[in-house]
Amino acid sequence: MVAILYTFDRRFMRKTFAAIDQHVDCSTAYLGLRPEATGSLPGVREISASIESAADLDAAVESVDPDVVVQNHRFEAEVLGERPAFHDEYTVVHVRHGASVGRGEIANTTRDLGSVVDVALAPGEHWATQYRRSFPDDVRVSVVGLPEADALVGTDPPRKRRVLYAPTNHNYGGGCYVRTAEQVLDVFEGSDFELRFRPHPMDRIEEPGRTVTKRCRERIASLPNVVFDDDTTPRESLLWADVLLSDYSGLVTEWLQTGRPLVQLIDLASDAEVPQLGLTTDSLDLETVTEVYESGYPPAIAESAADAIASLGIPMDGRAGERAAREVVECTQ
Repeated sequence: MVAILYTFDRRFMRKTFAAIDQHVDCSTAYLGLRPEATGSLPGVREISASIESAADLDAAVESVDPDVVVQNHRFEAEVLGERPAFHDEYTVVHVRHGASVGRGEIANTTRDLGSVVDVALAPGEHWATQYRRSFPDDVRVSVVGLPEADALVGTDPPRKRRVLYAPTNHNYGGGCYVRTAEQVLDVFEGSDFELRFRPHPMDRIEEPGRTVTKRCRERIASLPNVVFDDDTTPRESLLWADVLLSDYSGLVTEWLQTGRPLVQLIDLASDAEVPQLGLTTDSLDLETVTEVYESGYPPAIAESAADAIASLGIPMDGRAGERAAREVVECTQ
């Protein structure tokens, strides 16, 4: 038996749990719901199981008999298509993976998990307000922040003309990747900026993003100032960069902890709108990147971005992991 069981279905989702687990002082384990998620959380006991049905998932959870199950996915609704019984027997805590703003993820979460979770940990008041409005009244909602972004708080920018391109995925988020990836390489080719090119993990394995990624990776091999970022999690690249190019990816809300400039590409595959949390553009050019790197945002952009960021209500004190851990541990008592 363990006190806390983490469950997640994609390898890159581990970052949330790693950030929480370091502040937990009771026994923990994790269950990878897909084969790709196994072996991904060093230092935490792994529960081996093949999950192909709700019954499989129930059996895996019951074999551990935890006090609380912590999850950051909608695997049951999206993949299994049925509701496992363990939700009725164990306390379930939901913590977000990817606190994107503008993609409709909050509505998906409350729709699919309304009858599942007992506690919902919100990144900020923006999420908490909608949780309280949409989840059943008996779901406890607490604002904790972004545990995976704690390491970014208070860090100094490198000031080495470094740019990270990291948009949201195409198939699920309808982001800018398929439309802008090759344009971004055009902009930075031969420039005096270094670029890290980081497609979402799903755009490396699913079409149409997979083909775009393959083409860009081949081109990057001949560009001395561009590197393809293969790291499972984005932490090191976020610390490395002076400027982030993205859209409404969850990486944007992590990046906000750095206080460094953000350029949001609004040429999306979906018909959604990108909430302005930095400088938005539908036509990227080197002059725009150079300006925000050297001088920051124009005053009007700085003011509107600051107001938008404040409205999210994200605690940015580097203690989100502690708060989340405290909420989870409380459920074991």
